[in-house]
Amino acid sequence: MKVTQEKLPASQIGLEIEITPEMSKKAYEQVFQDLTRNANIPGFRKGKVPRQVLLGRFGSLRLKATALEELIQDAVKQALKQESIAPIGNYQLRSSFEELVNQYEPGKPLTFFAAVDVQPEAQVSDYTGWNLKVEEGKYDAESVDKFLEERRKEQATLVPVEGRPAQMGDIAVVDFTGRLVSEGEDESATPQEIPGGSATDFQVELAEGKFIAGFVDGIVGMNPGESKEVSVTFPETYAERSLGGKPAVFTITLKEIKEKELPELNDDFAQEVSDMQTLEELRANLETRFKEQAEKKTAANKEQAIIDELVKHVEVDLPATLIEQEIDAMLTQTAMQMSNQGFDIKKLFTQEMIPQLRERSREEAIERIKRTIALGEVAKRESLSVEPAEVDAKVKELMAELKDRDIDPERLRAYVEEDLLKEKIVKWLEEHSTLELVPEGSLKGSESESTPEESAENPPASATPTTEPETEATAGE
Repeated sequence: MKVTQEKLPASQIGLEIEITPEMSKKAYEQVFQDLTRNANIPGFRKGKVPRQVLLGRFGSLRLKATALEELIQDAVKQALKQESIAPIGNYQLRSSFEELVNQYEPGKPLTFFAAVDVQPEAQVSDYTGWNLKVEEGKYDAESVDKFLEERRKEQATLVPVEGRPAQMGDIAVVDFTGRLVSEGEDESATPQEIPGGSATDFQVELAEGKFIAGFVDGIVGMNPGESKEVSVTFPETYAERSLGGKPAVFTITLKEIKEKELPELNDDFAQEVSDMQTLEELRANLETRFKEQAEKKTAANKEQAIIDELVKHVEVDLPATLIEQEIDAMLTQTAMQMSNQGFDIKKLFTQEMIPQLRERSREEAIERIKRTIALGEVAKRESLSVEPAEVDAKVKELMAELKDRDIDPERLRAYVEEDLLKEKIVKWLEEHSTLELVPEGSLKGSESESTPEESAENPPASATPTTEPETEATAGE
């Protein structure tokens, strides 16, 4: 079988495949054999149907099309093996199938064109001698006090309040119903209720960032038994994309006001919130952990700065299949995360939403692929690798930590090997460049639209409060 290759854009290889007369005839005859064995035609026994009857029943074009489908698949498979081509995904037929059917004559050669995506070839230049600025994670001595104050609030006793309106810092018990409004809406039209945007006896802390902007402010000043309508606008970056930027009205009824009675900051408190016996021990533990966090933040910033710079120096023509596969992986990961958080995936990943999510994920998918390819290229050029013993030791450590969870050892090993290699590559790049540490917050990062992965970290709950991120340090760990 004659095969001619052609390099195409987007990391594709074009294939001109000439099917031999023998292959052409064999495929057609195979169709007749299959039909003869399986066709159930009145007046004839299975396996005894004459060829002319089959032609009359199914038609010449249909039989040729059936034979050609199998013939093309087999020919492409054989061509890839013959030419030692490792494709990504399935092949794409570049010839018109209809025209091929008309041209196809069993026992005569037939030429068609196909294309396959292959692993892209990357060019990475100037990956040494960089001068990069990196934000340094700094330990803030006040973080310990802030952490303890937050834990005091969590351990607080809620005490009913009477004789005054709601104020910031209170816990308000409310009933609410949310409905969407639109510009120019007919006043007589029935407002559209927000799915999941209603609740009864809902406790909300009257503090900034605890709900959609404007919701908390609307409750402040209300008295128990009072009802009020509060107008809000969902943020453009709201995790539930269908609500982003849309105006809404919440009908709120304040049922009760409570205030927090904080426990004393003493040894008893330390024992309540941690496995430490004294407040002094707890403070020392937290100080150590926050300092470690600062160091990890600096290391993470270094890695991010190095990889971001590396991507700037990679030139690669990505195949569509690779991009779509990465998008699939991202959306799958997001769905799993949100499912683990108790969200109904069927409601979030609707047929209408999936195309939008895929498009929003495309840029990030491309960046992720570029990062992986660029790191791999540096590893190849500089002969960087991970010893099996290193992988074994890390896998053993993680398996001990995750002994109570159902872990696939092979998948874990693959992840560990990839992560350790990335660390080694980043370390090598750091050693061959100059990194200047600058104060945290001094480098203004560009704001980008959140991806499904980010959405999973701030999941929609149809008007569910958005809380401030919890401090990573955990008392007693």
